[in-house]
Amino acid sequence: MFKDIWGQAWEAMVYNRRRTAITMIGMAWGIATVVLLLAYGAGFSRAIEAIFAEWGTNMIGTFPGRTSEQAGGEKSGVLVRFTQDDVDRISMSVPGIEHISPEVWKDVSVQNDLHSYTWTVNGALPVFQDIWKLDVDQGRFFNGMEEEQRAHVCVIGSESKEKLFSGGWAVGENIRLNGVLFTIVGVLKPKMQEGADNDRNRQIYVPFSTMSDIKDTKYLDAIWFNYRGNYQQTEQNLRATLGAAHHFRPTDHDAVYVANIMTELHQFQILSIALQVLLSLVGALTLGIAGIGLMNIMLVAVQQRTREIGVEKALGARKRHILMQFLAEAFVITGVGGMSGIALAYLVSVLVGRIPFYSALAQHAEAADIYLKISPISVIVATLILAVTGLVSGMIPAVRAANLDPIEALRYE
Repeated sequence: MFKDIWGQAWEAMVYNRRRTAITMIGMAWGIATVVLLLAYGAGFSRAIEAIFAEWGTNMIGTFPGRTSEQAGGEKSGVLVRFTQDDVDRISMSVPGIEHISPEVWKDVSVQNDLHSYTWTVNGALPVFQDIWKLDVDQGRFFNGMEEEQRAHVCVIGSESKEKLFSGGWAVGENIRLNGVLFTIVGVLKPKMQEGADNDRNRQIYVPFSTMSDIKDTKYLDAIWFNYRGNYQQTEQNLRATLGAAHHFRPTDHDAVYVANIMTELHQFQILSIALQVLLSLVGALTLGIAGIGLMNIMLVAVQQRTREIGVEKALGARKRHILMQFLAEAFVITGVGGMSGIALAYLVSVLVGRIPFYSALAQHAEAADIYLKISPISVIVATLILAVTGLVSGMIPAVRAANLDPIEALRYE
């Protein structure tokens, strides 16, 4: 029986080739739109995550500020200063910390035999490389022994190497930082960098102990660490620890500034989810328009085959047979159009490839562009939307055909 029903549906579509082809194209366009919009939304989310992953997501930096609330008899407006004791205190009191490092920086003259610039020099511990994900392109990062020995070694950024050595080999060469001689032991891979004013790839890193030859390191400019666990709880523990040590309320956000990367990433993830929902609705509406076209075509088919339906009912066909006959035709059109649309979406994603996003604003940011990678989940979601559209669009004409009175149908001209 089912074979006969599918055969009749196929014959009806072949008989009305042009109408069937146009309807299939509409369904294909609709499903391709859904799949591509879902792929774009997922690509946008991946691009945002790639931007944050460039620096590490489970990372927190804290910077001293000035109190704005009175606490424990202390007046507001007191300057907070970090010392090495705070690094030890945070390391012991905040659970889940993997690596922690103080940081001190200063803009100084950077010179070799041919060039002279003013760049930022950062003093930090060797674990700063793991915290900030500073990947080395040439040479290596300074190690713990060099930190203990206060060695005059440094690691330079990719742009520093280009400007100082015109792209030539830099490892083993000497430069002067604020007049002090340092040996280059490593060159970093380029990081994403917005505009020419951003000096991230021009910065230089030296051991924290050696930084005292350039700047007094008694008071720290920042403390950085990476961690395991909940980012909100970790920040709360950090504020409570520093608040108890420096006599300010943990709720006083002016006393210390905390750069919690996961907090910012979470905010962008909410925006990404909202964007994906919006794009899914737009795609569903587009597919719904194609479904309305399918419904209209099927209603026309019911009208044109009214006498045929009357003959079938007179010969003993039941309502469910008529219903299945028209539903089968609608599902075949939907299925063929859907498969064609998914194939079209894959073709477009391959042809488009990478859509410039962050690379339009920043250098070395190709990894943070939008790639239309169609995931199985996108295909499944689009297929479910397609199935619902095909069912709703085919059901109304099919029910109308199944409820036709056989006598009135036979009289229909």
